[in-house]
Amino acid sequence: PPRAGRRPIFREGTFMHGFPDAVALSRLQFAFTAMFHIIWPVVTIGLSLFLVFLEVRWMGTGKEEYLRHAKYWSRLFFLNVAIGVVTGFPMEFQFGTNWSVFSRAGGDFFGHMLGYEAAMAFMLEASFIGIMIFGWKRVSPGMHLFATSMVALGASLSAFWIMVANSWMQTPRGGFFDQGKFVVTSHLQAIFNPDMMWSVPHMWVAALEISAFVVGGLSAWYLSRGRHTAFFLASFKWAVVAAIVIAPLQIWLGDGSGKAVRMYDPAKLAAFEAHWHTNPSGEGAPFAVLAWPDSEREDNAWSIEIPYVLSLLTTYSSTGQVKGLRDFPQEDRPPVVLPFYAFRIMAGAGFALLALAVWTLWVWRREGLDPGRVAARKWLLRAWMAAVPLSYLAMETGWLTREIGRQPWVISGMLRTAESASPVPAGTVAASLIAFVLVYAFLAFVFFVFARRIIVRGPDPQGPGPAGRGRSGEEGGYGVA
Repeated sequence: PPRAGRRPIFREGTFMHGFPDAVALSRLQFAFTAMFHIIWPVVTIGLSLFLVFLEVRWMGTGKEEYLRHAKYWSRLFFLNVAIGVVTGFPMEFQFGTNWSVFSRAGGDFFGHMLGYEAAMAFMLEASFIGIMIFGWKRVSPGMHLFATSMVALGASLSAFWIMVANSWMQTPRGGFFDQGKFVVTSHLQAIFNPDMMWSVPHMWVAALEISAFVVGGLSAWYLSRGRHTAFFLASFKWAVVAAIVIAPLQIWLGDGSGKAVRMYDPAKLAAFEAHWHTNPSGEGAPFAVLAWPDSEREDNAWSIEIPYVLSLLTTYSSTGQVKGLRDFPQEDRPPVVLPFYAFRIMAGAGFALLALAVWTLWVWRREGLDPGRVAARKWLLRAWMAAVPLSYLAMETGWLTREIGRQPWVISGMLRTAESASPVPAGTVAASLIAFVLVYAFLAFVFFVFARRIIVRGPDPQGPGPAGRGRSGEEGGYGVA
């Protein structure tokens, strides 16, 4: 907290929840850039693993269909990589330009995690992505597979280190806060903090789930139009198999994450459940399906509740105690409305995606995915196309729940968000925010222009394969032809 008699470095305002204007604008800018940036790397994580699968199958079977799939889906992969890299750098620079107090306070650990991400993950991807893009006719099949595998490993490592850094902000461990600075005593404890054990797999599986529904949704678009039916029916079925495994796994991980929040950050749980009153002993806490939280009254203006369900979900007991928001000082409570509804959108979308996967499996078992019949499954294919934006919505609302639920702390229990920003005038932050919106809108336009070209063009006709294999797998011309 500021020392007694210290003059505030921000002009007080009411832009957002009583935060000073500069802090609120810096939060808004970081939220915008982070939510835009994350759209692209999540797909690269899942698609890179899909490309590894395709290359392994091609090398193992010699079937050209796997090679054609690898080449087609790699185009969308590279496009997402390009936009992700361009939008990722400005986000990290903001820790110095907009959040210098936080950077000084947590830099000994947080900065190291970003450094590990750059050195271990980004550089690994950068070292091999050139071979992956341009090496089809220049290196052996094994070398190309190795390069693809290293890019996939780099993409997953990037998610690991970023989530470690973020989870430490949620449940800081491995040190203590002294004179405005976090002093690290154990990097292992800081890395393997309580939140990390759930947040890393939850985010990684979310990337796989989004990728599966992107592949399935785009394949459904082709199938609904009768274009390249045999080709995209194969990728559609692969996506269905992945979704039927990943979707329930993600729900289980989400449930575990919620229980961890109850244990380590009960105020956040109370916020995204709009739970104001701690339930008495022997009486279960109700689950609010819908409500309108009123922070001034410290209660819900109205709610639709199911008795005992919140206790059952969070404690495995119908009468388990769940702390209410009123048990926490007002200055330590997170906002309620946005996390409450964001959490419900995320959870609802997750169950909807699982239902779609189960529905598709049922249709498949009834031979409704045969080449001659799949185009007639209009509603099923439309649902898969709609699942693409729905999966992204689930991810974005999940991040809103996670990050807004941590407020008013940037490092939970140690450093408040309002005290973490750089002493930059609000007008300067507003100007940079407008610039980011314009530039990122242009990047989104560029992405959709090139993505449309890839989709309209479709897969390449079957032809000679690289890496010394022709159409039938015969030896061919690496460095010879």
